[in-house]
Amino acid sequence: MELKQEIVQIVNKLPNEVLGELLQYLRQVEKTTPEKMRLSLNLNTILTEDRKLLEKLAK
Repeated sequence: MELKQEIVQIVNKLPNEVLGELLQYLRQVEKTTPEKMRLSLNLNTILTEDRKLLEKLAK
C-alpha cells in the first residue's frame, strides 16, 4: 500500500478532536528542514526504544 494512502486511511479514522492537533504538527513538520526532521525522528526512536532506561535514570 502506498504510504500516502495508508496515512489518509488512518487520518480518516481519527476523531475530530485530534485532527486540529495533527494539523498543527504537520504544519510544523512541513516547515522543518530534512536534517532537523531526521534528528527529530531519531530522538523519538531513542525515547521510544529506551523509555524504560530513561525512567530508571530519572529515579
